[in-house]
Amino acid sequence: MFSSLKTKVGEVLLPGDEFSLHTDDTISLTEPAKLLKVVCGPGLWRSGDRLLVSKSGVLRHKPPNTFWMDCQQRRYVPAKGETVIGIVVAKSGDVFKVDVGGSEHASLSYLAFEGATKRNRPNVQVGDLVFSQFVVANKDMEPELVCVDSSGRANGMGVFGGGGLLFRVSLGLIRRLLSPLGDLQAELQQLFPCELVVGMNGRIWVKSSSIQRTLVIANLLESCENMTPPQRRQLFRRVAQGAL
Repeated sequence: MFSSLKTKVGEVLLPGDEFSLHTDDTISLTEPAKLLKVVCGPGLWRSGDRLLVSKSGVLRHKPPNTFWMDCQQRRYVPAKGETVIGIVVAKSGDVFKVDVGGSEHASLSYLAFEGATKRNRPNVQVGDLVFSQFVVANKDMEPELVCVDSSGRANGMGVFGGGGLLFRVSLGLIRRLLSPLGDLQAELQQLFPCELVVGMNGRIWVKSSSIQRTLVIANLLESCENMTPPQRRQLFRRVAQGAL
């Protein structure tokens, strides 16, 4: 029942676990059963009145009716609307091929930049890092990226990455960094002010005042993957005191 799903929030679930989406715990013989609208996030799959777990991890809940599995997955599956960090790997006519860490390369048109025209082409070279957004992402079509929002503005997207460090982390840590309720990024910026670009595909680009600080920040983020908030704060406190 739906009430049993809420009681499992914060617990570890395994693939194959099943829940019912009926609103009441009692079944009426005269009225048809009512289904509650539930928004299924990563790791959950809905089939009729059943909710199935497809990935092992911790069940999370966002009021009123959004559920997802928080797992340490590293394989990225493109999704429409997500912003990612890509690496330009080839030029093919008017299209750039971009590695986003998925099963295939994504395409990025030279017209998908702010102010780009046929005469005014963007300066994009093989090996450049691009912060972009998916506009097409499904299993039947090639993924397509753009570096502008719905109003045609760059809004922080485009070519970047001069002098920084790019590394990979789990998708669970990415969601914690981007969560509006999370304090990981604020604590990190207070400890070491830096430039930070976070992609939903598990890639992070960081640049600080020196190479040493940049490497320290990367090591701290990788160490935070399996830490609880109290353990993370203790680690940051030791780093601030110079104990590490």
